Amino acid sequence: MRRFRKTWESPRHPWRKEVLAQEIELIGKYGLRNKRELWKAYTILRRIRARARKLLGLTASERSMEEEKLMNLLRRYGLIADSGKIDDILALTVEDILKRRLQTILFEMKMANSLYHARQLIAHRKVIVGDRVVSSPSYLVKKDEEEKIKIR
Repeated sequence: MRRFRKTWESPRHPWRKEVLAQEIELIGKYGLRNKRELWKAYTILRRIRARARKLLGLTASERSMEEEKLMNLLRRYGLIADSGKIDDILALTVEDILKRRLQTILFEMKMANSLYHARQLIAHRKVIVGDRVVSSPSYLVKKDEEEKIKIR
């Protein structure tokens, strides 16, 4: 039997006024269902940045190989440019992650009238990415998959 693990970490100080205001703003801007979806994006960003910081402590030979792996992964998702450096990874924000979600990309491509309409299309299994039906609005779209998005 598979045991599901938590895929997000809640903020250390969740009741600060400025944090609450920023979270509400991001939820409205990207059409998220609840704060847990936002916290998942923060966790993804936190893990990427931790991996990049860990690279800075390695020797040159170890670092080059691991750095190239991380850079290729982030280039595939369109989070950094082709000429990106490790400083670009450390400068990523949660909005960069949220912009790569299927829900946001579907709205930006004008395939849906609003973010909430995009979410509904995805939840009702009307969106195809490549040759697969995707039913998760939080699906992170790779750069080469953008032109393969269709509505059936």
